Amino acid sequence: MINIRLVQDIDFQNWDNYVEHHPYASAYHQIAWKKSVEYVYKHRCYYWLAENEQKNIIGILPSVWVKSPISKGSLCALPYCDVGGVLANDDEIEQALINEAIKYCKANNIPTFDNRSSMPSKLDFDHKSSPAPKVRMLISFPDTSDELFAGFKSKLRSQIRKAGKNGLTASTATDSAHLDAFYNVFARNMRDLGSPVHAKEWFQEIINAYSEDIIIANIYSEGKVIGAGIVLFVGNKACIPWASTNADYNKLAPNMLLYWTLLKFANDRGCKEFDFGRSTLGEGTYRFKSQWGAEPQLLNWQKFDINGQPITESTGDVSQLRKIVEQTWRKLPVGLSQFLGPKIRRYISL
Repeated sequence: MINIRLVQDIDFQNWDNYVEHHPYASAYHQIAWKKSVEYVYKHRCYYWLAENEQKNIIGILPSVWVKSPISKGSLCALPYCDVGGVLANDDEIEQALINEAIKYCKANNIPTFDNRSSMPSKLDFDHKSSPAPKVRMLISFPDTSDELFAGFKSKLRSQIRKAGKNGLTASTATDSAHLDAFYNVFARNMRDLGSPVHAKEWFQEIINAYSEDIIIANIYSEGKVIGAGIVLFVGNKACIPWASTNADYNKLAPNMLLYWTLLKFANDRGCKEFDFGRSTLGEGTYRFKSQWGAEPQLLNWQKFDINGQPITESTGDVSQLRKIVEQTWRKLPVGLSQFLGPKIRRYISL
């Protein structure tokens, strides 16, 4: 017997306990993500749990209805991150939860359900496929950060040391000063990339909701923060959803010190796995993450229509429109991009 129902406040601790102990869980599966989405962006969250006859959780499906003013949007599991779909004890429970989400979409005329599962795909990626596949980049940690550093190639170790020789320093905390500095660097970088930025309130609520399971690293040059990143934790896993550097200082190697600072922090905390996030196989960010020892895992993303049929998307027209929008966004003053960005970003699920 499988009983599926929506989570209630009284279930939050049991939900997070299930997440913490599931082998394929991510930090995004935690109730903290739900709280942040609801508080800042006001989207409706539908978090289903599956129970057995003993009332034990045997599967979960967190999802958010990302509905815009001009469309029904989609039911997404989960928005604003790479993974966050079904976690279950077996395939039957997984399918039952997916069916529940599709049933809700059909009842409410929501066009699609996006399941961005963190459970490994049963397919392997094709190095020669076109376009190149999207992958997660994962690294397994040794027992200590000293062992981690020693295991890097000599070129990588020298690049990390180069940042120190260039006078760069690092600090970690979650106070308002670290958040302010992070957001200043992050917002400018998003503008330069042509992408609407999250609201600063989003990151403050993430800090509030994740509490001890979040850290910010800031990188300084002569007292100015020129790089910053955020890492989230669940159990013995860590992920880095947001990181940026000021391009004017790239010759000083702030990115190397930033990632080493966060990797060291996570390893010293006792983490065994670090998720570098999404990359396109073979492209620049893929090569950057690979040098740290990260290995690719094909992203297991599934999109269904209201009848439960898989959807294969054509990206041609979307890519052309995206290029035009990005080119226009890059020309905005940073302040204006910070004002307009969150009003748009809340409706962009990736």
